[in-house]
Amino acid sequence: MHNIVVVNPGSTSTKLALFADDKAVAGDVIRHDAATLRACGKLWDQFELRWQAVQEWSSRHTRDVAAVAAMGGLFRPLVGGAYAVNPRMLADARANLQGEHASNLGCALAQGLAAQYRCPAYVVDPVSVDEFEPLARYSGHPAIERRSLSHALNIHAAARRAAAQLGGSLEESRIIVAHLGGGISIAPVRGGRIIDVNDASSDGPFSPERTGGLPLQPFLDLCFSKAYSEREMRTLVMGRGGLVAYLGTNSAVEVEKRIQAGEEFARDLYQAMAYQIAKEIGAMATVLAGSVHAIVLAGGLAGSAMLVGWIRERVEFIAPVLVFPGEDEMGALAQGALRVIRGEQQAMEY
Repeated sequence: MHNIVVVNPGSTSTKLALFADDKAVAGDVIRHDAATLRACGKLWDQFELRWQAVQEWSSRHTRDVAAVAAMGGLFRPLVGGAYAVNPRMLADARANLQGEHASNLGCALAQGLAAQYRCPAYVVDPVSVDEFEPLARYSGHPAIERRSLSHALNIHAAARRAAAQLGGSLEESRIIVAHLGGGISIAPVRGGRIIDVNDASSDGPFSPERTGGLPLQPFLDLCFSKAYSEREMRTLVMGRGGLVAYLGTNSAVEVEKRIQAGEEFARDLYQAMAYQIAKEIGAMATVLAGSVHAIVLAGGLAGSAMLVGWIRERVEFIAPVLVFPGEDEMGALAQGALRVIRGEQQAMEY
């Protein structure tokens, strides 16, 4: 049996878990006070605060560790898999190479723990997984290339689970995975590779707190209206968009309560989100030329029977719909490290 410590830093929390092989034996979510994090300044100024919390937790739970697995950040474009943490990865993470995101801290936290336990540190399927085919990279103007930034960890895990449930091999599967969370990523996955995906921070459906794609000309008018600073505009599209902008909440539970209480606008808006998700799934079906073995709805919002029902009625003509509610990022990270430990996959060099 192999003990694996998993580290997953989020915007205001750090999730930690201990796995014995692929079974979770301990886990906690360490909440960080938002005001304290803001007072730290920039992202990497939070590192010591988080490191102390991680170190204290790990010291209480285990001393015998085979590997540490962490959420990977906005690194260089990479194919999916497990990567050994090395100095180049740490340097790119500290430089916030493709953007500032809490997941950038994961590799450094993992390295610190691995040094204590004298074991390897890995990141698995980071946000910057890039398995695009050439046509997916064109945007419409040579000054901007489409980037592959997605919820790759959950997308790959859901595709593996779906292929197993369908009784086929991952290598021969053609699956559309919709990760439905605070951000929404919808990807055609062929042979286990994410060959296209919307950037949840820039396009695709609106979500609980992101605008998704916006009409371009009105958006340009807003940018140059002088009503908002650059920072305010960035927050408007990622953090204060979507359900938050329309309804003042990012909670699907709260929205459903308002719908059940008879609020028609809440119902229309929630249904519009389902409509946009279904439309993006339909678009991604064309990437697979209509040959789709399954559509997978995964992530936190996949637990909403109301939302799932609206999506299903629009897309089930394409392929069977599988629903995997919740986000098992911690399990997916542990399984990625375990595949390396067992020799099923080789850890890649960053």
